[in-house]
Amino acid sequence: MSDVTTYQNYIDGAFVASAAGQTHDNHNPANGELLSRVPESDANDVQRAVEAARAAQKDWAARPAIERANYLHTLADKIRSNVEPLASTIVAEQGKVRALAETEVNFTAEYLDYMAEWARRIEGEIIESDRPGEHMFLFRKPLGVVAGILPWNFPFFLIARKMAPALVTGNTIVIKPSEETPNNCFEFTKLLDTIDLPKGVFNVVSGGGATTGSALTAHRDVDMISFTGSVATGSAIMHNAADNITKVNLELGGKAPAIVLDDADLELAVQAIKDSRVINNGQVCNCAERVYVQRGVAEAFQQRIAEAMQATTYGDPGADSSVDMGPLINQEGLDKVASMVESAKNAGAQVLTGGQVADVGQGYHFEPTVLSACTPDMEVMKDEIFGPVLPIQVVDDLDEAIAMANNSDYGLTSSIYTRDLNAALKACRELEYGETYINRENFEAMQGFHAGTGKSGIGGADGKHGLYEYTRTHVAYIQT
Repeated sequence: MSDVTTYQNYIDGAFVASAAGQTHDNHNPANGELLSRVPESDANDVQRAVEAARAAQKDWAARPAIERANYLHTLADKIRSNVEPLASTIVAEQGKVRALAETEVNFTAEYLDYMAEWARRIEGEIIESDRPGEHMFLFRKPLGVVAGILPWNFPFFLIARKMAPALVTGNTIVIKPSEETPNNCFEFTKLLDTIDLPKGVFNVVSGGGATTGSALTAHRDVDMISFTGSVATGSAIMHNAADNITKVNLELGGKAPAIVLDDADLELAVQAIKDSRVINNGQVCNCAERVYVQRGVAEAFQQRIAEAMQATTYGDPGADSSVDMGPLINQEGLDKVASMVESAKNAGAQVLTGGQVADVGQGYHFEPTVLSACTPDMEVMKDEIFGPVLPIQVVDDLDEAIAMANNSDYGLTSSIYTRDLNAALKACRELEYGETYINRENFEAMQGFHAGTGKSGIGGADGKHGLYEYTRTHVAYIQT
């Protein structure tokens, strides 16, 4: 296996072996191929990375924001010059289809440029004082050292989503990639290593959540933890952060409802919901996870969405770049999806298409699936599926749909399909979610603010508000 890549951590501007000397193997989820060996970092590795970030932070923060931003622009250019190899890495280790992998790489470069452009737009405030001759100024300052803990579903983009606002506001960062998809992060870091970024500003330690992740999130010299992933891991991170009162920014799970009313453009609704369900193999926290369709169009909608899902092609995206969908990330994910579908069937749900583990040889593939006759008590209507399965419930009107949609622990994204502006605005007012998409697929913009409520997380990302998550305020009272 001489062609299997062995990666090293990146600490204080250099690639270094793990102090523990332990590694774990990374495999292709579509065919089981061994792709790489990566460090299984311990607390000593985390300590070295945090110390490097802490030592670099004051000097980094003292530089003009525009100088910090220029490094991000340079890195964006490097990424644009390496789209194909970076996309290939993502396809191989995550099972993403090639077109989406290329989109992720290009969007990452755009995001770095977008956040860099905020360098001249970070603003404080002048506040009117109650006292004569006094001036009150509010400054925005960096927090210090940020821990960025990445998911596996959009692993490349999430590096930029965490490091770009952190660095442009004067913080330094320690990144921990998902143990499922570390390769793309190390390839990102190889490019970053060529731009002469000051040592210690950006660091990477890989390893499992119980080891590397716990050491990082419980570290007293980490000033903010930015995590994207599951509710269970987010809860564990909050426990780890509690002793040090470390700021947490959490984007967790979702159970996005899609509401289809009688007056909806069914062609548009079917296409958008289908795209939202199969994108990234159904493994996206903000995409449609359940449908509430009004009774008048229920039969037509269900027939059309079943046909659209049935026509979805799937397989190994590394071997066939034309497939619409690749595998789930691992055996655990496949077993979970299969179990949830079986539970729904046993409770009375009807399979309109799919419903089985796909027989495509190796890999963790599940058939694109539509379930009708679903009820609120079913697991598929309550819990995040994270696979290409779409459960549908018929409702009588918008009020019932909103009530059902809000009956959830999650509150990340939602959507509605209607030609009635009043109905759309009512949904915006009453849906208890961080985002609502009207007559379009569920996918956020970098200038928005991607944030949820309930168990979907704390804080948010993107745009001005996401940038300011990485700052603290300092108010000065000046008596003249």
